[in-house]
Amino acid sequence: MSLIFDWLFAQYENTPNHIVVLELISVFFALLSVIYSKRENILVFPTGIIGTGIAVYILLVYGLLGDMLINAYYFIMSIVGWYQWTRKVDDNHYIPVTITTAKEKKWSFLLFLGTIVFVTLVYGVTDRFDTWTAYTDILTTAIFFVGMWLMAKKKLENWLYWIVGDIITVPLYLYKGLIFSAILYFVLTIIAIFGYLAWKNHLNKSPQTLLR
Repeated sequence: MSLIFDWLFAQYENTPNHIVVLELISVFFALLSVIYSKRENILVFPTGIIGTGIAVYILLVYGLLGDMLINAYYFIMSIVGWYQWTRKVDDNHYIPVTITTAKEKKWSFLLFLGTIVFVTLVYGVTDRFDTWTAYTDILTTAIFFVGMWLMAKKKLENWLYWIVGDIITVPLYLYKGLIFSAILYFVLTIIAIFGYLAWKNHLNKSPQTLLR
């Protein structure tokens, strides 16, 4: 076990202490946020706001512009989702989990393409196309943009985007030396699978509380 910890913290040998601490805090709140999302608990949004706010700073330091932009986007969409989830269908029930409509699928596709174009331009303008991670980052950013938009709208399919994006992100973060974040995304992949199954069971069922 000590060898594992030695290897783990060796990856942070040249990393400022405050970055390590901030990453751990960000990981903790990001994990909490996904757990709350699985439960359809409204606390998914305040915990997500804290986690993504810290992540924006860390990713800026590491030059992962796509992931930085997506965390800024998460921050904004968490506010939007907070409002959406608290809407009621009647006096005693909140909006339920639903399937993505044909129109929403078209918007998802357009959002995916638009994100790829936008982030590609950002990388080009800042001259950051110096490694393969830039292209991977652009792809995962587009995937996560759609996933977050669908989660804010409480659509079942949001979990499928998280699963695919998380699987791609694990090796990316390992390569970048963000070990704690890589472990987080591995755990998030597992939670996302169970989240999809849990939401599928709650499909079209309007909850009476958002704090469970």
